[in-house]
Amino acid sequence: MKKITLALAVAISLSGCAATQRQNATTGETETNSATTGAIIGAIAGAAVGVATGDDAKERRQRALIGAAGGAAVGGGVGYYFDRQEAALRQELLNSGVQVERVGENQLLLRMENGIGFTSSSYDLDPSIHNTLRGVARILVEYPDTSLVIDGHTDSTGGDTLNQVLSERRAEAVRTYLISQGVASGRAIARGNGERYPLCTNSTTAGRACNRRVEIQILPLK
Repeated sequence: MKKITLALAVAISLSGCAATQRQNATTGETETNSATTGAIIGAIAGAAVGVATGDDAKERRQRALIGAAGGAAVGGGVGYYFDRQEAALRQELLNSGVQVERVGENQLLLRMENGIGFTSSSYDLDPSIHNTLRGVARILVEYPDTSLVIDGHTDSTGGDTLNQVLSERRAEAVRTYLISQGVASGRAIARGNGERYPLCTNSTTAGRACNRRVEIQILPLK
């Protein structure tokens, strides 16, 4: 118990003063950013390892300090990377109609919705979305240490088989365009979900337009 208490005390002393806040752009609530959260977790883990490996009290304290500092650097790295990438995407996509959503600490979701990019029963990218996708590609090239899962969706018009194929082709159309703009092909996979995951009602024209969408998940490289 004393070792655990020491590890926590050292970790908090190293990481607490660096805690920073950000405003969630979706909810408006204040939250601790990913870099700080990751640094705290890493610091605690590193400090615990340091405490466990020392032979006496003095050596354990020294190792805890070293372990906490190293753990904070590692733990904060991925979160900091995603914080910066999120900020860059929000600035790039301001007023574009594409939502940037933070999912957990180390995942971003870009949602092209409300019919942006595709007309009904089509998988051809509308020229109006090209400039937005070029902006997305610029940020993705700038932050290469992430992988992409591109999900296509349709409304409920048409049969299941048609909608599945259509969603796959919509996702692949976005993937192909991003690759043409310099995004490495090995980073991105395209998937189709058909009409299975609607965001809006399919009983209205506006609702169907909302469901014709592509979502891009941005994840850490494995």
